Formats: sequence, structure tokens, C-alpha cells
Amino acid sequence: MQNKILIIEDDMSLGQMLLLHFEDEGFKTQHVPNCEKARIALQHSVYDLILMDQQLPDGLGIDLLSEIIQLPSEPEVIMMTGHHDLELAISAIKKGASDFIHKPVKTSDLKASVQKALLTHKQKHAVKEKPTSPNPLNISSELIGKSNAMLAVSKEIALSAQSNASILITGESGTGKELVAKLIHQHSLRSSGPFIAINCAAIVDNLLESELFGHEKGAFTGANERKLGKFELAQNGTIFLDEIGELAMSLQAKLLRALQEQTIEAVGSTSSRKIDVRIITATNKDLFQMSRDNLFREDLIYRLNVINIQMPPLRKRREDIPLLAKSLLNKAATQLNLPAPQITEDCLQQLQQHDWPGNVRELGNIMTQAILHSRGNQITAELLHLDSSESQSQNNSPTEKRSEENFLISLEELEAQHIQRILKHTNGHKSNSCKILGISRPALDRKILKYNLN
Repeated sequence: MQNKILIIEDDMSLGQMLLLHFEDEGFKTQHVPNCEKARIALQHSVYDLILMDQQLPDGLGIDLLSEIIQLPSEPEVIMMTGHHDLELAISAIKKGASDFIHKPVKTSDLKASVQKALLTHKQKHAVKEKPTSPNPLNISSELIGKSNAMLAVSKEIALSAQSNASILITGESGTGKELVAKLIHQHSLRSSGPFIAINCAAIVDNLLESELFGHEKGAFTGANERKLGKFELAQNGTIFLDEIGELAMSLQAKLLRALQEQTIEAVGSTSSRKIDVRIITATNKDLFQMSRDNLFREDLIYRLNVINIQMPPLRKRREDIPLLAKSLLNKAATQLNLPAPQITEDCLQQLQQHDWPGNVRELGNIMTQAILHSRGNQITAELLHLDSSESQSQNNSPTEKRSEENFLISLEELEAQHIQRILKHTNGHKSNSCKILGISRPALDRKILKYNLN
């Protein structure tokens, strides 16, 4: 059966180009330039797919989307826009759009998106079952950025929020992995349930089992009463296990069983308890490399990594730094009960040249320090106190570039170097170092001792 596509696009050149493209692909296609004519077309014809621009002469595509998804034929909708807007992307997908793509439209991306949407349409009509209506929209303004990398993250949040599949969030320390986990929970069907977070690197192994799965009275010395674990506390909600790569092998086996059987067993108990919990995990490590080194179970990786969301480091999305810096500065000013100063252009330029090994967390720390040291209504480059050796140089000479041999080091050596660099950056202030690294004080102390750091 020939699929029918409606293109709603006010740019006549683009509209005609898309029309010819889809006709060549074998689709029955119609093009209209605005909302009014789109409504007329939808009254007289049934479409399998609608490709729609956001900015139309007589309205917004996102508003028309709310009408389209109520049609009995339940067409799939792909939104297009020339603006990078994270909240709009999440909003469109939450309201029922199949995908959200940017102009200029790449043929490969459009083809993949159309194929996926039409497959969904076919499957939906095969079972004659309409998906559950999404929760009311409550977009967080904390996920800041207009880069392609952050748009991809926002789309993953919206798409993954509607399922119960396990999610693994990967990325360097300080990139915002816990924030993404919270947003997924916030937009999920479990949003009315609890969100429980635990850092696997912050608790020693013999206590972590009790924290996760609970314990019975008398299970060990000091267990004077029964204690519920994080899994039971997260019932009907979401549990977020940060730094999952730090989990001991014995606990990995127990977590695998919880995932496979949806049951847990408290320390000292002989019976299992049923759980209904969505698991989101995060790590800054390569779990597959850890598996090859016999440090992490490969079968557990596949259970955790049903959906993978990769958080980009700040140096890979420098265009987002001015927005982030201003937002973090305002946040710091509010917390310190101070007026928010302006950031000068030379300050923003220096921020964009820095490599940010601590990512967004480090940027927030720098903004807080800057506002504390400022004596006027401006944040200037002199207040940043950035380590120039960490800043990006646009014209590095060959002698300034690190040799290839410096990159051929183990993960442990890389971790040791990074922690030492952060300790130097904070002048040895452990609390500030912990904030940048995203680890607990005991974890930092263990790593300082392990790597013999200064």
C-alpha cells in the first residue's frame, strides 16, 4: 500500500524539494504552506505521516501537533525547525511527535526518521492500540544548551522516558549525568513515584549491599532493626545508581539477579521481595574495557545498557558555554543572596577557550568563585583564575602539543593525573575537588592514597 505524506512548510523551495523527493521515493505526497491549509487537507484526506515546520505564517507547528495527534487516523508527525531549542524538542516528542529534526535537513537523517515513523505507524495500526497519553509537560530549564550534542540528549530523554527499559548514561565527570536521570524520571510514567539516587563510589562495599538491598534485624553487628534498602524505597519509581563502574563483583551478581527476576533479597534474609523499579545507571568509565579486564560482568552491561545516553564533555560543545556560564552565575548569585553581575565579552571568550576537565561542575565552581571575588557588577576575565595550561590554544606550535606517547597510558594513570590536576586547581581544597570530580570525600581520600597524590 502506498504511504501518504503531508508536508507543512512555508518555505516554498524547501516544500517543493521535499515533495519531489518523496514522490521519487514512491510516496503519495501533498504540500501546504500554512496551518489553515493544513487543517483543510487533514479534513479531506488521511495521511500516514506529516512532516511539519515549527514556524509557520499563521501559527506554531507545536500547537497544530496537539490537534493532529487527536485525529482518528493517528498519523505520525516529524517536526522540523531552524532553531536549536531543547525544550521544544522534548515538548514535541512528549506531545506525540515521532521525531524532531533540524534544518538544513540532512537527507540521511530524514530518510532514517521517515522509515522509523512509518514502521511505528504500521505497527500501531496492526495492533489497533493507541499508546498511553503522556504525563503533563513540566520542562526543566536546567538542561541548558543549543548545540547539536545537547539536542540529541534532549531527544533521548523524551524518547526513553516513556519506556521502562534500563538506561546507562555515560560521560565524563561533571557533564550532568544525574540531571539527565532526574529529567527522564520527571517525564516518565513513574514521575509520581520516588526518585532515589545513590553513588556507588561513596560507600564502602560491605555497607553498600545493605544500602541497596536493605538488611534484617541481627544480620550483622550493629543491625539493631530491619532497614529498607534503596530498591524498596524506590518502589514504583526510579533508582539511579551513579558510578556503577565502582560496584564490587559480588554486588554486580546481586544487581544482575534483581534486574533479571525483579526481586531482591535483603542482607540476612532467606526470602525474596518483589520490586517494581526502573533502573538508571551512570559511569565515566568504559564498562566493556572493564569487562575485558575481568572487573565488570559483561552480562550485567547488556542488562544495564538497553538504552545508552552519551553526555558530551563541555569542550565538545563550546557554543553552549556562554549560556551555561550566565545560568550558573545567576544560580550562584541566588544561592549567595547577591545581585547577579554581567559577564564581559573577554570573560566569555576565555571561558570558551578553556578545556574544562571538570566540565559543567567545574564551570559552576568557577562562576561561584568569580562572583565571590567580584567587587562590582561585572565578571571579568581576571576573576576567573583559570589554569592557562588547561586552556585551549588555537595556534599550538608542535613543541606545545603533547607527544603521542603521553596518550598511551592506562586508565588508572589518566585518572591519577586528572585528580592531581583538580587538586592543584583547587589549591588542595578537598571539598571543592570532590564537587568538581563528582565523588565523595572518602572516595577522594582513597584515590589520593592509592595513587600517592599530593
